[in-house]
Amino acid sequence: MIKPLNEFLQEIDAGDWAVISSATDYPENWVIPEHSHEKHQLLYAIEGVMVVHSAHNQWTVPSNRGFWMPCGQVHSLRCVGPLKMRSVFVRPDAFPNLPTETKAVSVSPLLSELIKASVSLKPPYAEDSRDARIMHLILDELAILPALPLSLPQPGDPRINRICLALQQDPGDASTVEDWSGRLELDQKTIQRLFRKETGLTFGQWRQQARLLLALERIAVGQKIIDVAIELGYESPSAFTSMFKKQFGKTPSQFFR
Repeated sequence: MIKPLNEFLQEIDAGDWAVISSATDYPENWVIPEHSHEKHQLLYAIEGVMVVHSAHNQWTVPSNRGFWMPCGQVHSLRCVGPLKMRSVFVRPDAFPNLPTETKAVSVSPLLSELIKASVSLKPPYAEDSRDARIMHLILDELAILPALPLSLPQPGDPRINRICLALQQDPGDASTVEDWSGRLELDQKTIQRLFRKETGLTFGQWRQQARLLLALERIAVGQKIIDVAIELGYESPSAFTSMFKKQFGKTPSQFFR
């Protein structure tokens, strides 16, 4: 059973424990609306894909990866496929050495097993008990979470945002900067300058990242790589696989093992 969000957040924010884990399974396409909490949170999907949104960024987080959300950050979440989410909540003042930046993260096999074991544990944890040692090990792992390149910066400028929305709705769109210049009546150099200013990426880099992150969603729910490659505008499956490996360090089949 999925607890109402407001009720769940009240329990999390009111808790005086230092660290706790929870488990919730969500159906396909479930949306958790915008919210924030007073505790840090590690979100970890043991199955399914999370798409996390903030005011100026978006992250696509496949299964067996995680997402670190510092306290006070407003965010929402969309489930791609059924999602089995495991979370770790940490009171910020109890462990000030934890990361302060929002990021998608790699979850080690050790941390994965610790999280799975911890969801059945309830505070207070007796000093030097097995439960306490599990939670302390989790905290040690949280302090060294490696970031993953799974973000897609969202522009604030409405002109660039129009381009980005169009590309996310039709990722196979091959329109060039010159094409968009004509549609928006905006100089090509201005478009490139605004892209770098608003997202830190060029037009081409942003489109490439958008396509690859959408590919993660589609492959995760069982679409064939050849179909995904064609739909996203790649000349061939091999061209898509090459770009995927260049960005993520693994081929699509290796990435989802």
